[in-house]
Amino acid sequence: MREAAFVKQNKNKWLKFESLLQNKNKLQPQKLSDIYIEISDHLSYSKTFYPKSNTTVYLNQLAASAHQRIYRNKKESKNRVITFYTKEFPLFFYKFQKQLLLAFLIFALFSAAGAFSAASDHTFVRSILGDAYVNMTLQNIAEGDPMAVYKKMAETDMFLGITINNIRVALIAFSLGLLAGLGTVFVLMQNAVMLGSFQYFFYDKGLLWESARTIWIHGTIEISVIIIAGCAGLVVGRSMLFPGTYKRLTSFTKGVKNGLKIVISTVPFFIIAGFLEGFVTRQTQMPDWLAIIIIGLSLTLILFYYVFYPIYLHKKQLIHE
Repeated sequence: MREAAFVKQNKNKWLKFESLLQNKNKLQPQKLSDIYIEISDHLSYSKTFYPKSNTTVYLNQLAASAHQRIYRNKKESKNRVITFYTKEFPLFFYKFQKQLLLAFLIFALFSAAGAFSAASDHTFVRSILGDAYVNMTLQNIAEGDPMAVYKKMAETDMFLGITINNIRVALIAFSLGLLAGLGTVFVLMQNAVMLGSFQYFFYDKGLLWESARTIWIHGTIEISVIIIAGCAGLVVGRSMLFPGTYKRLTSFTKGVKNGLKIVISTVPFFIIAGFLEGFVTRQTQMPDWLAIIIIGLSLTLILFYYVFYPIYLHKKQLIHE
């Protein structure tokens, strides 16, 4: 890219950064970090292609200013973790809404494919869920307790085991984004097909409501957060395939950091899902209205934190800028 085109493409952004850095009001640590990273990337590019130009000198000064602001704000609040989850991450996540939507659509598509395949081929469920699980569930149905599988393990053991396994799945979905996002799509497909065939299995036995009102007590958060982990993997894959004005390695590094932040955000939700599965889902005798309230609150929590709250914070930030 010619220097003139490089300057024209980024000039307004640099001037905005300069204005923010000169503003005496304290910047949010995440925003300050994002500014510094982007300026450093542009400086690296300029040093490579226009090493002796005024553009490089200007960007070097801008990067130095950002560094000084970071150094001044080095002492972080004692409530750093709380600030991360309540403000920094939701605002940061706003820019990944498209990847979140894509991950959801992929999951929904393959869930439908799993249900359709189970309806078309009665051996499909066994090939996906395994003979042992299907036979055990059929026995539970025959004994009048279709959801007995959630009562077989001790509450605490189940809580810990499920939580650790779900976090493991999330990390796999994220890390397989290294395969240009295809590995993440595979993980989403695998879990979605399993869910679709699982739900059709109970529908075929006339137990769709019984299964849904039980499974989705924990599944609402669990499945949602797997989709969000898939979003993290897609962020990594996109950074490799579409580096934009960055060097591919620089873009990839940013993508991994961004994806890791998204995965870290899911840990509290996986703990909540594990708790619900270990201690609440097994209470199959609870009234339908209580199950519906738990499912509704879980869905509201996920949509608020990952969709509506980021949009709200972004609009609020635009107003104050």
